[in-house]
Amino acid sequence: MKGRRVGVTGLGCLTPIGNGVPAFTEGLRSGRSGVSKITLFDPASLEVSIAAEVKGFDPESALSAKELRHVGRVVPLSLAAAGEALTGAGIDTERLSLDERRRIAVVFGTGGGAVDFFERMYGHWYRGDLKKASVYSIPTGTMGTLSSEISMRFGLKGRSHVITTGCTSSADALAYAARLVAWGDEDLVLTGGADAVITPGIMTGFSLMQILSTARVDAPSTASRPFDAGRDGFVLGEGAWMFVLEPLERARARGARVLAEVCGYGTTCDAYHRVRLDESGEEPARAMREAIADAGLCAEDIGYVQYHGTSTLLNDRIETRATKKALGDAATRIPGSSVKSQIGHPQGASGAAGLAATLLGMQCGFLPPTLNLETSDPDCDLDYVPNVARPAQVEFALCNGIAFGSKNSALILRNGRSL
Repeated sequence: MKGRRVGVTGLGCLTPIGNGVPAFTEGLRSGRSGVSKITLFDPASLEVSIAAEVKGFDPESALSAKELRHVGRVVPLSLAAAGEALTGAGIDTERLSLDERRRIAVVFGTGGGAVDFFERMYGHWYRGDLKKASVYSIPTGTMGTLSSEISMRFGLKGRSHVITTGCTSSADALAYAARLVAWGDEDLVLTGGADAVITPGIMTGFSLMQILSTARVDAPSTASRPFDAGRDGFVLGEGAWMFVLEPLERARARGARVLAEVCGYGTTCDAYHRVRLDESGEEPARAMREAIADAGLCAEDIGYVQYHGTSTLLNDRIETRATKKALGDAATRIPGSSVKSQIGHPQGASGAAGLAATLLGMQCGFLPPTLNLETSDPDCDLDYVPNVARPAQVEFALCNGIAFGSKNSALILRNGRSL
């Protein structure tokens, strides 16, 4: 990546396998599944009644009951994760000068935004309960205001942008944020993403597409099984993962702990179909090659791959094919895994979730597992770290993202311990 080197100095997260960095790390290492019966609403009328919810989180810890009436679930999740990231980076926004706050940006990625809020509002409108509808129905229901909620909470007056590119949203947001830092446009960027779209409407829509797992509703923890021959669809998830990015030299000068370096980014589009990937896998492969080249590396330098790995028949097969095209002979020796086996598919937050899992694994010396990988699929024949976390020391990792509209993104992280 050209320009100043970019360090990650803060991380915060609310996840289906643990809230906060220590809990998420332990959930990854122990191979915990966050998939269970839906509790956010009564799913009795739905074909699929399981999802990966964030549990044990009180939204009123982030916003008052009055404020929560006017926002979607994604907002308190994001604010809590952002606060943890800033604290971890040693940034106390209340002590910053006006000029300093003007040099801190928010770049946020989301796929569904406050769709739960809109579903509630439409319910009020259709029933004629206008007194129950929020006066902020339009502004807080749109994607663009989500970064503003974070900017306002912490008084950050730099750029406040939302990136929404489907399931690659948060990966693309982090890449955009990294380039703002690298090019000197911002001194610090609070970035990452969140989605909280476990709603009756979204569940129904995905069921119509026939891409949710239905075979193991009675055994929720076994339903998300990327690369396994018995996979039959993804499990919807939710969560928030936020990062603090700043110039590596600045971080060192102020004595901050550098968790990782953002080294490279690549992004392409199959230009093929609204939902499906081109089966050749050429464009995801090109995104991976671009990211590796942007980092000034070669395939042999990669020590781990965080796969998009949704647990759908087609995508897992194509991603495996694309990885082989991108990494060549090295693909067979490089281990990788999909955090979605533990946390479900958090849509636009997927990239941030995968990056966080990768970063924490590198920091703590282990590779997160791919749960429920029991039966070999001849079309998915790489090392996916089945079922149990594996001790390992990794310097460079590749993180993949794939989205509806056949968008592809890839990022390279360097372990902060090797800097």
